[in-house]
Amino acid sequence: MSPALISSIGEFYVSQSVYTSPGALVGHYAELPEDPAEMARIVRNLMIHRVEGPLFGYDIPLDRLRDDAETRYIDDILRLILGRDPAPLGQARPVEHRFVGVCRDMALLLCSFLRHHGVPARVRSGFADYWGDDGFCWDHMVCEYWSPRRGWLLADPQLADLRVTEKFGVSLDPMDVPRDRFVVAAKAWRAIRAGTADPANYGLRLPGQSLIGVRFIAGNVRLDLAALNKVETLLWDVWGRRAENDEAMTEADHRLYDRAAKVTGDDVPFEQVRALFDECDELRTPRTVLCAGEFHGPVTVTLRTPDRYA
Repeated sequence: MSPALISSIGEFYVSQSVYTSPGALVGHYAELPEDPAEMARIVRNLMIHRVEGPLFGYDIPLDRLRDDAETRYIDDILRLILGRDPAPLGQARPVEHRFVGVCRDMALLLCSFLRHHGVPARVRSGFADYWGDDGFCWDHMVCEYWSPRRGWLLADPQLADLRVTEKFGVSLDPMDVPRDRFVVAAKAWRAIRAGTADPANYGLRLPGQSLIGVRFIAGNVRLDLAALNKVETLLWDVWGRRAENDEAMTEADHRLYDRAAKVTGDDVPFEQVRALFDECDELRTPRTVLCAGEFHGPVTVTLRTPDRYA
């Protein structure tokens, strides 16, 4: 039997958020294909990850490394893309004309395309094990979309380029990533709390530093809860209850993220996700957040709200 999606859930995830809406640029979506896999390829042909310069043979200018990935909203991302090359979105850009972002931006644009075509979609935060061969699970974001035949599937548009999959030896279907290869943040949190996973195996390994551990995973749980409520912030936007490091995590901190992780796994109890986000001041995204970006942070940022968005 084919799965069914409750109408209220479908309606929620098929409508654009202030982050995914193309706004006045919606006319540029007119010629988008309806096939989700084709949409993912278009996303990939419009964007490059800011660490992919060497792979694509492109010396990314500093201003694009600094500014593109700090762009929160799809309408602003589209303005950058179309300002560099006004061709239809379905036309692949030369690498020097692409938006220079991160995984979140690719997942967000695919989510926007899918919602435009009436496909329920949402961004998910978690960890992927396919960016290396040592089993380390890298901080990552993907897009989850509804298939009438199979239910919720995970899509990673970053994999929709042979140069990427060949470099990392990835043979996954970008439109159906197995849930043991991309682990939503709540599953990682639960495994660590149960003592069956090592927190040092999740996070980011960067030159000169590593962002790993319980505090980092808790941050991903917070981001995932927000994204499930269609608040798809930057990865480095922070708010609410947060400790400075793993040692500073209190039992109250652990209980708070236990609550969030309970409702943000592979199976998402929609009403509970909505209620927790609405009711918990320590988890709900406020209008003003601290952006701790690599180039511009830390800086306080006031986010758009639906009533001021046009």
